[in-house]
Amino acid sequence: MFLFESLIKAFSLILHLDRELFNIIVLSVRVSGTALLIATLFGLPLSAILGFRKLPLRGLIINILNTFIGLPPVVVGLFVYLLLSRSGPLGFLSLLYTPSAMIIAQTILAFPIVTSLAHSAIVSVDPIIRQASTTLGATPVQISLTIIREARYGILSAFIAGFGRVMAEVGAILIVGGNIAGYTRVMTTTIALETDKGNFELALALGIILLAISLIINAVLHIFQKKGMTGAGR
Repeated sequence: MFLFESLIKAFSLILHLDRELFNIIVLSVRVSGTALLIATLFGLPLSAILGFRKLPLRGLIINILNTFIGLPPVVVGLFVYLLLSRSGPLGFLSLLYTPSAMIIAQTILAFPIVTSLAHSAIVSVDPIIRQASTTLGATPVQISLTIIREARYGILSAFIAGFGRVMAEVGAILIVGGNIAGYTRVMTTTIALETDKGNFELALALGIILLAISLIINAVLHIFQKKGMTGAGR
């Protein structure tokens, strides 16, 4: 009975577009979206370089990226906290307990996911495509663009997987953001806080929204992975 009543109130908050609920969702999407954009801007060029060039430390870099995919968020949060604290090397920027600090932490978490999965998509492209492009007289740049185009679904899957990781993250952003109401409070940290306070209506409302976002992300990821496998099978 209590659960049913809480669910009714949670759906009421969603349907009436509760202002606090809306602001928390917007901040969550803004922080995670910005972090993913930065991770992609740096990760995609690196994944392309690792896929097209035989670098001396290429194997080591790939192993490090694969290892960092499973990096515990609280470790990232601790690292960023020490980096941005008053006694840290970047303490003069006064970024700790701000959305910027949260973006930095989430960028670190998303970067290895985007880079590693995009690299896997690029190297999985059929070698015949490269050979055919070379035979037809394509330049190295044209060959690279052709391979990236063939790997586009895998690259999009990397992008979506990175977004799913940072949207569900709580440990790192709780450490560096401080969960300040109206400023650094996002969906995951609010759910944790409101549950402790016994305010299950808001926690459930945010949980439903987060679950819906996760379902959409997984559905889109499945579609792109399926298209990628279909394209590879042609």
